[in-house]
Formats: sequence, structure tokens, C-alpha cells
Amino acid sequence: MNIHPFRVLRAKPLWIANGVITGVLAVLFTVFYVGANIDPVDHMKNLPVAVVNADKGAEAGGSQVNLGSQITGSIAKSTAGGDKIDWKVMDEKEMKEEIGKGKLFGALVVPADFTSSITALTTTEGAKSPVRPTLTVLTNQSAGSVGSSLARAATTQAAESASLQVGKELIAGAGAEQAKLPTAARLLLADPAAVTVKDGHPLDSHSGLGLTAFYYSLALVVVGMLSANVISGQVDHALGYTHNDMGPLRLHRPLIRATRVQTLAVSSTLMAGLSLLMGSLIMAGAVGVMGMDASHLPLLWLFSVCAVAVSGIGALTLLAVFGTPGMLVVTLVFIGMAVPTAGATTPLEALPAFYRFLAEFEPLRQLTGGIRSILYYDAQGDAGLTRAWLMMAAALVAAALFGFGVTGWYDRKGLHRIPAETEPEKTAAPA
Repeated sequence: MNIHPFRVLRAKPLWIANGVITGVLAVLFTVFYVGANIDPVDHMKNLPVAVVNADKGAEAGGSQVNLGSQITGSIAKSTAGGDKIDWKVMDEKEMKEEIGKGKLFGALVVPADFTSSITALTTTEGAKSPVRPTLTVLTNQSAGSVGSSLARAATTQAAESASLQVGKELIAGAGAEQAKLPTAARLLLADPAAVTVKDGHPLDSHSGLGLTAFYYSLALVVVGMLSANVISGQVDHALGYTHNDMGPLRLHRPLIRATRVQTLAVSSTLMAGLSLLMGSLIMAGAVGVMGMDASHLPLLWLFSVCAVAVSGIGALTLLAVFGTPGMLVVTLVFIGMAVPTAGATTPLEALPAFYRFLAEFEPLRQLTGGIRSILYYDAQGDAGLTRAWLMMAAALVAAALFGFGVTGWYDRKGLHRIPAETEPEKTAAPA
């Protein structure tokens, strides 16, 4: 009796099982992608921004005055009750080093002539128009465009508030002398400092405004993940455990009995070898074909190959342990939870606590930090490269222990991968 294939659509378990799986995926991806970025300002906590006082001070009223110190003190006082911005007081040299490692999202710099320029506004000597002093806000797109924008907004607001505070003090100190000042000077006294914005760590034109590191890292992870799915299927076909459909043709090789441990070992070896090809092609495509700005090319190549290999072997481990549902697990781990926690667009400091926890071990965040260091920060170890290497090594060890440990347990329990059609047929017992 032939049964029409469409009759399976009448089976409630088919609808229920697929409905549950696809529904869970829809909810999880929505939570991870939208939930992580829905309100970065409200979730922002301890975003690192530098405050630099380069003011040399000046003599006013017979005493030495340093208004730059008052500015930095005013900023610290105004944010004492909050934790959204972590103001780090440092000198110019240290600030440039920290920005050059991606450890700061911005900075506020009080110039060396700030006090002397402010003091000049209150003098009646000469007829020259007063020169308005400038507070400089530095951004750092290489650390992430959203984080840099958040730092810019907070730093600009702090600088403007500090200028108004200094203006109040100047007006109070000038008293009746204000009438003797030039008209332009009197207007500037209320808000004496201008605020300018500059790029604290300029990038080359083909750096995607600081996003090429993220997209390059994403390519490494996605290629490793998808290649694991391809390799897993091809190894099963080569061993004769599955059919291989090539368009209308179906190929089936003779069965080669292999334990689960042996299958995972074969797949991982194939992934390690092919990662040399995949990592090389990714780099050639990004740098050679698309013209991405990059330096330290030998190091970038080595990192790319290792990243593809580790991502792929990690995905193969999940496929070997979980079987068919493994690809869903791989997608969640390497894409669903990884992209919003990579710190590429929204900084980790602006994510909810749960996502900051995920970022501690999610692979894409580690790889993005390493690629950023190579592309933007002269391959400095403490700019994210050392952490990336260590986390890749830890991930490889964890994948080996988990994958071979669980598949070895499957083998010892007799849970072999022998197709049903190869098992001896059972004969009915005599009545």
C-alpha cells in the first residue's frame, strides 16, 4: 500500500516538534540581538574615559591659579553619584597609550594655556579681542563606534558643564570690573571655554570606521562553523554512514565502521588541514581583493588560520556530541550569543549584566579583540591579542576534552553509529 508523502502533514507531532524548535530559535535570537542593544545608555556602566589636565596654570590676583585642576575636580564631583562613566585622571602620554590600545573610548583634554587664556578674558589691558580657550574631546572609533559616541556625548556634556561652572566663578570674581571689560569678553565670561571634537586614534580610510576587525572576525567564525557542518557530512558520507545527494544523483559508499571517537578525530584532522586554505583565502579576499587596511600580515595570517581551526573544531565537537540538534547549538553559540556580545558595535560596558557575562567566553568577542590589536593597535599583546591567543588555546583544550570525553562515553556504552539496514534482521520466535 502506497502512502502519499503529504499525509505526514496530518501528524501533530511533526507540527509540534518543529513549532517548538523554530519558536525557541525565534525567541532566543530576538532576546540576544534586540535585548542586548535596546537601551545601551541605561545599561552603561563604567565606560572608561580619560580626563587629562595639561594646564600649566597662570598667576592671577597675586597667586598661582590652575583652572584645569578645577575642571577635572568639577567633573569628578558631578559624576560622584553615578557609575555610567569611569573617569580616569591621567597625563597626556598615558592617555595616548591607553587610547592606542583600545582601553579608552574617549578623553577630555584641558590644554596647557587654559588658565592663561581664561585670565586674559578678565583683563582690561589692550584692545585686542579676547581668544576663547578650548577644551578638546577626543573620540576613539577603533574601540567601537557606539562606545565612542557614548563617550563623546558624556565628555562633551561634562566639558560644557565645567565651562559654565568656571564662568560663574569668573563673574563672581570680576564684580564691578566687568563693566570695564570689552563687550566680547563680557559675553564670553558666562561660558568661557569652547569644546572641540577630534579623533584620538585616527584609522586608515579602509578600516570601516573601526568595524573591519569585527567583520573580519565574524568571517573567520562563520567560515569555521559552516565548514564544520560540511566536513561532518562529508566524513559521514566517506565512511558510508549517510547518502550524499548531488542534485538528482544519490551516492552511497560502502560502510567503513568507525567509532564516534574515530569519526571526530578524522573530522578534526580534516578541519585543521583545511583551515590553512580557508584562513589564507579569507585574508587574501579581505586584504588583497577588497583592499582592507592591514599590517603585520604574517601574524594576521597565522591568527586567521588558528581562528578558523579552533572555531571549526569547536563546532565539530558540538555536532558530534548533540547529533542533528548540534547545528542549532552551534548557531546559538557562534552566532546568536556571539554577535551582540562581541563589543564591536555596542561596547560591553553598555550591555546588560547577562550579556557581559556571556562576553567573557563567547568566541567572537575574543577573536575581535585579537584582530583589533593586529589591525589597529600595532599587534600589542595587552591590546587584546594575548587574551585572544589564550582563549583560543583554552577553547581548543575544552573542545577536545568535551568532544572526545563524551563520544568516548558513547562508544563505551555501545551507542554506535551503525545504520539500521546493516544490522542483522530479527526473526520471529516460533509460536
